[in-house]
Amino acid sequence: MELEERIVNQLHTALGISAQTVEHYSPVIADASEQLLACLMSEHKIICAGNGASQSIANYFTTTLMQRFREDRPGLPAIALGADSGVTTGTAEESGYVQTYARQIQALGLPGDVLVLISSSGNDRNLIQAIQAAHDREMQVIAITGRDGGNITALLEPTEIEICVAADDDPSIHLAQMLTLQCLLDLLEYQLFGA
Repeated sequence: MELEERIVNQLHTALGISAQTVEHYSPVIADASEQLLACLMSEHKIICAGNGASQSIANYFTTTLMQRFREDRPGLPAIALGADSGVTTGTAEESGYVQTYARQIQALGLPGDVLVLISSSGNDRNLIQAIQAAHDREMQVIAITGRDGGNITALLEPTEIEICVAADDDPSIHLAQMLTLQCLLDLLEYQLFGA
């Protein structure tokens, strides 16, 4: 019975954090979907990045953009930085790990592209460098963070978007981030291709 109670308690905690985040940020998530829609409608691309589990979430988001969420549809242009281990390790070797994403943004990012960052702490030094590189390339940033947003919050421009999961538990943060991205995927498919 103790293990079953633990399962139920974890489920309720994680789902509560996810529901609270999505309900609180629903207007912001809608704004983020419109920003991504404008990016795609102007024939630009979405670039995603994260570290560790957040990188896996970024990979999921870009894969789903390029393939499908609910509906069969044309692929949407999206890149997950860090998915190419040769580029990532080569950049880390030559320029240092902190530059891994910034160098890729300098090479691939264009004005009008949107950088979607996923971080449970908001303090990842390579993501902070990525934001600065995105700003240099005149890209907009959407940050999906955890805890209090960390150092990422201070770097965002007034026109940029942050969705911050106010929790300290990484697994709960990641679940809420995944649900947030699924809301964005749903809104993009709905706005581009209809119900």
